[in-house]
Amino acid sequence: MSDNIYIGYYFKVEPLQPATEILIAELGYAGFESFVETEGGVTAYIQKEEWQEDILKDIQILNSDEFKITYTFEEIEQTNWNAEWEKNFNPIVVDNVCAVRAPFHDQFDTQYEIIIEPKMSFGTGHHETTHMMIQHILKNDFKDKSVLDMGCGTAVLAILAEMKGAKPIDAIDIDNWCYLNSLENVERNNCKHVSVFEGDASLLEGKNYDVIIANINRNILLNDIKIYSKCLNPKGSLFLSGFYDTDIPLIEKECLTNNLILKDSLKRNNWVALKFENE
Repeated sequence: MSDNIYIGYYFKVEPLQPATEILIAELGYAGFESFVETEGGVTAYIQKEEWQEDILKDIQILNSDEFKITYTFEEIEQTNWNAEWEKNFNPIVVDNVCAVRAPFHDQFDTQYEIIIEPKMSFGTGHHETTHMMIQHILKNDFKDKSVLDMGCGTAVLAILAEMKGAKPIDAIDIDNWCYLNSLENVERNNCKHVSVFEGDASLLEGKNYDVIIANINRNILLNDIKIYSKCLNPKGSLFLSGFYDTDIPLIEKECLTNNLILKDSLKRNNWVALKFENE
């Protein structure tokens, strides 16, 4: 973490979806740079130097009659970050096979155990999309397969792919916090085959993979599916998440245009994770 001082906003949201996703999008436009989805809503962070008293004036969803959103906020000193994460981050176990925990949690007796220091990145396993992507990785063959984890967040999916025997693995995220955090987590889990890069799909020029994992928002996926398709080796697999079940027709249409056929799907609280294969 840098020495910057942050303001933390703690939003309680009822009902959670789609309000949480809309709130995060609007806060992003207002200058908030990192978010943690919690059981009751979302925590959002903004650097104090970017903050102003009327920072929420353009957050339209706060005025919506469809949702009940309340919040508190406080200044967070650098020294308080570890306490913040310990307060907000609980370990999870996926299908009794894979545990995702922080260094300060007790060990789990599971086949796979991933240690994540989440800091300000996405991808602790708590969000439905990450949870389902972990499920997809657990039930598919990754041994000796080249893998791309696009929009890697904490690199939790790239780390699990290596544990499942994949190599080599590229993990890419456009967010600097995610890039730095992924480097730390890859080292923390003693990964030997994961390379982390900061950037977007433009980094994929000339690259090829057996498996591509992309847990990003719908619009970015729709824009980049054609790039993923070009990067997939014959009989390659593309795992997509970060969108709702109502978005499936749009995603599937774009995949079909790029010779990608839907083979499997998982659903969790209206979120979905899909598996496609190239023809």
